[in-house]
Amino acid sequence: MEIIQVVGLALIATVLILVIKEQKPMFAFLIAAATGVVIFMLLIGKIGAVIEVLKRLAENSGMESIYLKTVLKIIGIAYIAEFGAQIVRDSGQESIASKIELAGKVLILVLAIPIISIIIETVMKLMPV
Repeated sequence: MEIIQVVGLALIATVLILVIKEQKPMFAFLIAAATGVVIFMLLIGKIGAVIEVLKRLAENSGMESIYLKTVLKIIGIAYIAEFGAQIVRDSGQESIASKIELAGKVLILVLAIPIISIIIETVMKLMPV
């Protein structure tokens, strides 16, 4: 049922933006940004529930918590970068949006290096010498 709330909010915001955009483009942008933040806030509880399930699964499997934390950080960076890039794109700044996406990709790569190293070490141990 949450999707009905999200779509309803988005439709209302879209109508408001279309009405206001010609007279006050800045207010239209603010409505779009605020709507995005409200939708994100509606979903944050669901994200928290997923994180709790993943933590429980990691504990039960004996996986080190550092790996789960790293993966969650990577997912968070991806979502935040996408959200920020979309807001900037809405304001017509495609080049800045591209830079946000690039920064997100670089930060994800930096966080992934320890996991990639462990995978390579594990593969090397499995290979016959």
